[in-house]
Amino acid sequence: MEIYLPIVEVQINVILVLFVSYVIGFLSGLFGVGGGFLMTPFLIFMGIPPAFAVANEANNILASSSSGTLTHWFKKTLDPKMGWMIIAGGLVGTALGMLTFGYFKGINKIDIVITLAYMYVLAIVGSFMLRDGIMEIDRIKKKVTIKKKLHTHYWIHGLPFRTRFKTSKVYESALVPIILGVVVGFIAAIMGVGGAFLMVPAMIYLIGMPIKLVPGTSLFVTIFVTGFVVVSHSFTYNTIDLVLVLILITGSIAGVHSGQKIGQKLQGSELKTLLALLMLSVGVLMAYDTFFRNGKPSIRIPTDKIVEISEFGNTIFNLSTNYPIVYGISSIFLALVAGVAASFVRRQISRWRSERLNKPSMY
Repeated sequence: MEIYLPIVEVQINVILVLFVSYVIGFLSGLFGVGGGFLMTPFLIFMGIPPAFAVANEANNILASSSSGTLTHWFKKTLDPKMGWMIIAGGLVGTALGMLTFGYFKGINKIDIVITLAYMYVLAIVGSFMLRDGIMEIDRIKKKVTIKKKLHTHYWIHGLPFRTRFKTSKVYESALVPIILGVVVGFIAAIMGVGGAFLMVPAMIYLIGMPIKLVPGTSLFVTIFVTGFVVVSHSFTYNTIDLVLVLILITGSIAGVHSGQKIGQKLQGSELKTLLALLMLSVGVLMAYDTFFRNGKPSIRIPTDKIVEISEFGNTIFNLSTNYPIVYGISSIFLALVAGVAASFVRRQISRWRSERLNKPSMY
């Protein structure tokens, strides 16, 4: 089933994009991180220009993050104070990232910058995670127990403006989460990711937050950082395509909630190793896609059919061109509504199942 994207101006196969977004959403739920570092490269592999892939995946992440955050809010497994500190730095980092994005876009080098960013970041982070995962699995097999300190202090914790975070039970400089936010915001603007694959390890090893609070706080931060990214891309570069966003949201939200159930059955060390291998694989594919594919999409169902723009596509194009502010707000509203609705539906299903299991038998 082929469809023409009015803003991206590329013809895609809806079934293929739905399938890929579901699989990556499933992996995101399985590993407990945002799927931007996977979905953005795969959109590029399918022929979506990098600048458009970054912006539309950021919009998609906004939907899945809002859904996940609400779930953690109900369970009280996030630290709002820590989150707001990271968000403060994240908005600054996003602004810097957008300036950098604009500079390289202006000299027609943004595509190669996005590709190189993925290659290096995924290779470095994936290598460290793979090493730690293999070491943990080896220690588990050998039944070796290592006593760790509750929180290792580094020089950065002694910086001014020390603050007590009661929920996370840490006392350190407020500059630590703010600096982390700057880094995450900058990367989110350039790569179109929520930054969870960097934020989660930093929250655990650098800030020293309890692991149970990390996923929810990370998703909470991601809502605001990616929201700012979406607004900036929509207003400045007109790169948001609501047709593509609708397809991505449908597949990824369904996949995330499926993956979360499976992820609860695997050990943390196994998840870390699998995630590291996945990151390294995507980094290698990005390198191949950039230097050896000769401008042809790596993932595409061949077709000779030419699809014309639909009435809905025409409406999207006209709305984006004539009313950019309304269009940008609509894309954010769509993502938030979809994410919140999915979270409430999942909560109601869980309640219904619990009531059914606890209901006494009639016979």
